[in-house]
Amino acid sequence: MWLITTVGFFSIVQKPEDKRTGTLTIRARTRDDLEALRTQYLRSLGEIRESSYTDYRYRATVPKAAVAAAVAQMIEDIDYSNFKNEVARKQGGKRSHLYHEIWGVLYRMQAKEADYTGHFV
Repeated sequence: MWLITTVGFFSIVQKPEDKRTGTLTIRARTRDDLEALRTQYLRSLGEIRESSYTDYRYRATVPKAAVAAAVAQMIEDIDYSNFKNEVARKQGGKRSHLYHEIWGVLYRMQAKEADYTGHFV
């Protein structure tokens, strides 16, 4: 699952070892995103590991129930009417611009150029 928030961008997966331990692995492109997630919503986030050999450079594990509670709290905390503006306020214009680019790519899914399979013509 991708989670794009006012705190950061995350890829949340369940690795084989997570199945045995009841955890999820949260991956991020920047350490700052995981640190902000820990500070604001997920104090039980494990040690942040770094590897230049993986798709996502930073990752940490956390109990699955804690992730569910953190996402629920993020939803409870929504008090803005424009996501990209809130990202700009909390994370700055550069991050907001990146999210706007993602918005533009995903917008194409609803545009007439997409056929019913989701492929773009």
